[in-house]
Amino acid sequence: MPKSPPRDGAAGGGPDSFAVQIADQVESFIVAVSEVAKGDDPDAAVPHLLLQVSQVLLAGGRLGAHEDIVPEERYEPDTGPEPDMDELRERLASLLAPIDVYSEVFDPYVPRSTPVAARISDDLADIISDLRHGMAHYTEGRVSEALWWWQFSYLSNWGPTASAALRALQSLVAHVRLDTPLAELDGLDTDSDAEDGDLERQAGRVMEAEIAAPLGLGRSAGA
Repeated sequence: MPKSPPRDGAAGGGPDSFAVQIADQVESFIVAVSEVAKGDDPDAAVPHLLLQVSQVLLAGGRLGAHEDIVPEERYEPDTGPEPDMDELRERLASLLAPIDVYSEVFDPYVPRSTPVAARISDDLADIISDLRHGMAHYTEGRVSEALWWWQFSYLSNWGPTASAALRALQSLVAHVRLDTPLAELDGLDTDSDAEDGDLERQAGRVMEAEIAAPLGLGRSAGA
C-alpha cells in the first residue's frame, strides 16, 4: 500500500479522499500485474489480467470525469530516471504467447481507420510506466502533481491503451465462453516465423489451458 501523503488542496485530506482512493487503485494494479508476470499461476493469467485492467479503468474513468486537475507547480518536478519496463514486458510476452498479439483500431472516430497490430504485454508495461510516474510524485507528497499526471496520461495514453487491452482480454474470454475459434492472424506482425495456421492452433490450445480451465469452461472429454 502507498504511504499516506501530506494533506494538500488536491487531496482533500482524510483516508477517504479522492487522491488516496486513486493511488490505492493504481498501486493495486501495479502490484497485481507484476505478480501475474512472475508466471507462478499461468493458468489464471488472462482472467486475472482482465479483472485488473477493468479495475484500473474504473480509476481512469473517475479521473476522466473529474474536473481538470491543476498542479501546484508550473513545471513538473523531476521524478528521477524512469524504471526499466523491459523485464516486465518480456515476462508478460512469454506468459501470453501466442495470444499476445491482437488487432486494434487506434481511434474509433477516425473514418475508415486501418487496424494495426498491438501486444497485450506492451500495453500493460506502458500502462504501468505511466502509473508509476504519477506514483513517484504521490509518494513524495506531491499529490496534486500525481493527480494531474494520472488524469493527463489517462486521457492521452494509458486510458486508450488500457481500453484496447481490455477489449482483447475480454475477447479471449468470450471466445472460450462462447466456444468460438480465434480468427486467423493474417496481416498481424507477430515477429514470429510460425505460420498463421500454427499460431491459430497454438492459440486454441493456450485458450483451453490458460483460460477455459481456471474458469471451469474446459470442454468435456466427449466434446
